[in-house]
Amino acid sequence: MIWTAVLVTAAGCYLLKLLGLSVPGRILDHPFVRRVADLIPVALLAALVAVQVFADETALRFDARLAGLAVAGVALLLRAPFLVVVFAAALTAALLRL
Repeated sequence: MIWTAVLVTAAGCYLLKLLGLSVPGRILDHPFVRRVADLIPVALLAALVAVQVFADETALRFDARLAGLAVAGVALLLRAPFLVVVFAAALTAALLRL
């Protein structure tokens, strides 16, 4: 049963990839499609960050991770380098968990 699910999922992923490659170029050159395609990775990353910061199994949690995210946001607004942003967020969360 599990192998059937794996094979069906693999076939679905392949067909989805093939569908994306089959889209005519004139559709992909449309300005609206370009804008949406540029924003999709940002939306997906924001969703992943939200799940990692606020979710704890089946409940919402507001803990040191949220403070770390806030510090990272402030560091980004101050145009800090990426490694500084990550280090500041991790240090904030670690100190609050102490």
